[in-house]
Amino acid sequence: MIAIILAAGMASRLRPLTNNTPKCLLKIGERSLLQRSIDALIINGIKEFVIVTGYLHNQIEDFVKQQYPDINISFIHNEIYNSTNNIYSLWLARPIAEGKEILLLDSDLLYDPKIITRVLNASAENILTLIRHDLGEEEMKVVTDGGSDGNIIEISKTCSPADAIGESLGIEKMGKAYTSALYKELEPMMNKEHLENVFYEKAFERLISKGQTFKVLDVTDLFSCELDTVEDFTNAKEKIPHTLY
Repeated sequence: MIAIILAAGMASRLRPLTNNTPKCLLKIGERSLLQRSIDALIINGIKEFVIVTGYLHNQIEDFVKQQYPDINISFIHNEIYNSTNNIYSLWLARPIAEGKEILLLDSDLLYDPKIITRVLNASAENILTLIRHDLGEEEMKVVTDGGSDGNIIEISKTCSPADAIGESLGIEKMGKAYTSALYKELEPMMNKEHLENVFYEKAFERLISKGQTFKVLDVTDLFSCELDTVEDFTNAKEKIPHTLY
């Protein structure tokens, strides 16, 4: 199992916090978001990592090499991070990820490591983590064919909040067949349709009609939060359980 961590974005909504620091190196408590994520993966037995960098990439690489000198981590640099979205960073990981079992993670998450444990222990080959809360226009919403443990039939920001059962957390497990299909789908999206500036969930949506989808794993009961704004960071420092601090 390979962990693919996407960490290329500029996080402009977090300025001034990200003026001189990449988002994933911002700290909650004693550890940065990236450090927390790598630690969570290591304690769950993950031994191979790929980090796709972009904005202030040297800081990320230097930090990881210093903090984790003895683990297998590869870096891929998204040179056009300022004009592309996370789908392009995922595309750049193709030489390592295609046809392999992977965990895909956004780098801007703060979460309980037990979420990784549940994902790895889930019996389904393809798992997408989900949290339930009141939904609006901004969230990446998930619609299934059978409640909180069904197959995903729609995933987008534009689907109806009334139809959705929750929001995608940003942690997915994919089997070999799925990553093979995923990169087959991404190839025309990148090279012919030039959809470099959309979310990677667009590819997930297109694969649904081709018989490739995810089972939902509801992790609402475990702590998690996404950090998009300065206010989010302030709130996270207050909300994070003491056991995770």
